[in-house]
Amino acid sequence: MEGECPKGNPCAAVSTPLPLQTDMPTLDDDITSPVVPGGVTVNGMGPPSREQCSGGVSQSSCPEMDVEAPSTKLCGYLNKLGGPLKSWKSRWFTYEEKKCQLFYYRTAQDVNPLGRIELKNATLGYPLQEEKGTFHIQTPERTFVLKAVNHEAMMYWLQQLQLKRWQHRERLEPAQSCADTKREGVQAAAGRCADDFLPTVKIPTGLVGEEAACLPAPQRQATLSNVSFKHPLTEIQNSVHSLRLSRSSQDLFLWDDLQEPVLSPPVSETPSLRSQDSPAPAVPSPLLTDQGTSMLADPKPKALAGGSCLSPTLRIRKKKKSSSSATMPASWRQSNAADRTSRLQQEALSLAEEVKAQKELVWLLHKALEAAQQEKRTCVQFLSAEGEQERLELLRHRERHVADLAARAEALRGQREALQQSLAQRDAHIAELQEHVQLMMERNHAKQEVILKLSEQVAARAADPRRDPCNGVGAETLQRQEQEMENLKDDIEAYKIQNNFLNSEIYQLTNLWRNSSEQEKSLMVKCAYLEAKNCQVESRYLGLLRKLQENKGLDSAQQEVVKRLIEDALKGDVNDVLKLNPVREYDEYGFKIMPDYEVEDMKLLAKIQALEIRSHNLLNQEAGDKPLLGRWAQYLAGRPSGELVPSPELKALLRGGVPREYRQRVWRWVVRARTLSLRERHPQRYQQLCRKSQTSQHPASRQIQLDLHRTLSSNQHFSSPSSPALQQLQRILLAFSWQNPTIGYCQGLNRLAAIALLVLQNEEDAFWCLVAVVETIMPQDYYSKTLIASQVDQRVLKDFMVEKMPRLMAHFEEHSVDVSLITFNWFLVVFVESLASDILLRVWDAFLYEGTKVIFRYALALFKYKEEDILKIHDNVEIYQYLRFFTKTISDTRKLTSIAFNDMNPFPMKLLRCRRAQHLERLQTELRELETIQREFVAESAERNDKDLDDDEDA
Repeated sequence: MEGECPKGNPCAAVSTPLPLQTDMPTLDDDITSPVVPGGVTVNGMGPPSREQCSGGVSQSSCPEMDVEAPSTKLCGYLNKLGGPLKSWKSRWFTYEEKKCQLFYYRTAQDVNPLGRIELKNATLGYPLQEEKGTFHIQTPERTFVLKAVNHEAMMYWLQQLQLKRWQHRERLEPAQSCADTKREGVQAAAGRCADDFLPTVKIPTGLVGEEAACLPAPQRQATLSNVSFKHPLTEIQNSVHSLRLSRSSQDLFLWDDLQEPVLSPPVSETPSLRSQDSPAPAVPSPLLTDQGTSMLADPKPKALAGGSCLSPTLRIRKKKKSSSSATMPASWRQSNAADRTSRLQQEALSLAEEVKAQKELVWLLHKALEAAQQEKRTCVQFLSAEGEQERLELLRHRERHVADLAARAEALRGQREALQQSLAQRDAHIAELQEHVQLMMERNHAKQEVILKLSEQVAARAADPRRDPCNGVGAETLQRQEQEMENLKDDIEAYKIQNNFLNSEIYQLTNLWRNSSEQEKSLMVKCAYLEAKNCQVESRYLGLLRKLQENKGLDSAQQEVVKRLIEDALKGDVNDVLKLNPVREYDEYGFKIMPDYEVEDMKLLAKIQALEIRSHNLLNQEAGDKPLLGRWAQYLAGRPSGELVPSPELKALLRGGVPREYRQRVWRWVVRARTLSLRERHPQRYQQLCRKSQTSQHPASRQIQLDLHRTLSSNQHFSSPSSPALQQLQRILLAFSWQNPTIGYCQGLNRLAAIALLVLQNEEDAFWCLVAVVETIMPQDYYSKTLIASQVDQRVLKDFMVEKMPRLMAHFEEHSVDVSLITFNWFLVVFVESLASDILLRVWDAFLYEGTKVIFRYALALFKYKEEDILKIHDNVEIYQYLRFFTKTISDTRKLTSIAFNDMNPFPMKLLRCRRAQHLERLQTELRELETIQREFVAESAERNDKDLDDDEDA
């Protein structure tokens, strides 16, 4: 009896099949009959139940039969177009869940399939102009043309095949902890996907499922026309198997008659499971009764459902052979014992597979433990090595390890290229489907226009009183037009259904493309991580070489080997390690991410630092940007660009840095706040100054022209002599020279204006930013000819360094190092071209808002960051060389910011003003004394010249 599923679809009748082979046979397998005699095999689903073959007779009297009804299996008869004559042949089709394949047989009782259809990459569809019920399954190898009995059966097959294919793809993904939960989730998701486009087609009763095996094929054909001449061996095997089942079923009928009569339907209601086209019909096996199963030796008897129905001929034959029933119970017990033995063997095989998997896991863990122990032994061996030769051997081992990592990275690049090609192919397929959908829509629109025109014509003829409705010619024409309209409406409905079906296909392809994109992104992250690790290994290797280079105990041969290794390491370019990472050569503002080093004597150390920077950028390129972007987005939400208010919250955000998306807006607000009064008095100030620069030549224009091509030469926007940015920078500097005649132009202003132009992207805004820095943020006389305020800040910086880093200042004094030779340029241009671009812009974020104390904080933080490395250098020249480029090797922005604003506290502005006033007074006193000495020297020189002239006159 059929029950109702949760969704209203009919379920299969309640039955328990005989134990059969679990795996679907392939074309090359030699399939034999099942162990239990008399079981008729129905392909892909086991033998049919008693209820299916008896027309729905309930078996509720048996307690063993009260089990849960299984879901309807996808199987049934379809007509397949094939053969040399291209004729329709009836075939039994059944779907295999594990392999996502559709097997087809000549009849439902065959054990060997005639062929199979791969559904993993197949395309489903149906033509509108062919016979009713025809649909196509197109695989990469060939196209299968099938035909169902009616349109409803065709739509059910298409919908179920599409659902099965999607479920198989879902199962290929990583499994969840519970297999039942995953299967239910996949079915629910697939059901929702199908409901979004097409309504669920009900199961065609009697046409698909297990009950279809008991029914005759949809189309009876001649025996020779339905036989597959392409697979003669398979036909022979199926025929032999049918004869073997026929003999075993006869013996089983005899034994069944001795035990208890079997309930059977009338002769007219009993369907036959024999092959419809075979010359000698095979006798189907009976249904085993529950009373017969109770006599088996199994301590837990199960209900067995037979494979077919009893015929009158077989019941008569049972009565004739009742005399031989004395010998049947022993044979039946033997067959049951064989069945139990087979089940126990299957359980033993499954347990053996599980033990094998556990052994493999233990073996893998053992290998990992051995690798860890080997690494530990290597480190202990290197530390305990006494001779340099042993250490060199260990270094060679590390070189081989680095080469192995490079090979693995190359393999990952190959995988990425393959995935990219696959993604491109899928994109092309999606584009083709979209073009097809667009074509269908255009055709549909054209047909709708034709229908409208015909409707208007029909209405016009109906409204014409002069036209005789009884005219025979007019009536025929009208009837023909109405028939055409009905046909067009049917076509429109068919196109709508086909469009919905194609939409479901596009939806699935879109999900596949999205999954491929996510997989590509994860591979990119993995490649970046491997490259970062490779850079770390190489930097450690170069560090060991540097230590060996500094070791004075090596002999000449060993020193030569170390020197050769260093030369080989320096030949490789850091940028050519791998090309798989997402790190670019230039950042968003045009600055070079990997700095160039020109110190000849420090090339090895420079490359080590460059490798560390690259590793840090690869590992942390997205770690800190997303939280910072979220905090700024929350703060700026609903605030116009001109309504930011100074607050402790804004101050804390600026110290952490402004994301690139909001930096231009925030800088424009800060500059406008610092120059508001001047801009209100002169709203067109910049345009006026530009016109004045064109009409009058400023004395500093020559110096500005010379410094233009030396401005940020490593930046993309200023590297070309014909760059538009250079022309904008020239106009800004000329306008400022007329804006502030006291300063005019000072070397360093070009870099300040260039940074403002890169961020603000507007000449006028960059001009006002330069005005804000020079005239409102920096102290007076900072850029004057005497640079007196700049000299004062250098003395204040030394005082702070003595207080906060006494060891480092003592080290500088011991080696006669004057830090102002390095830091003077830091303060004059606010670290431009001294720091990496991302750190530089974060310094400027806080500098524009808080003022010059930010410069002192970061200057002290830079020395604190590298204090231990500087203390290890004991040569005056080498210290100066290190101080020239060490700031560009710093890549950890968070650590530097934490030192500047946490470790350097307290740092009040009041203290900074007091120190500046003290040193300014001292410096002015020194300058006055120097001027006095200069005047005295000039006077003495003039007197000496007068005396020389007098002596010449006396002579």
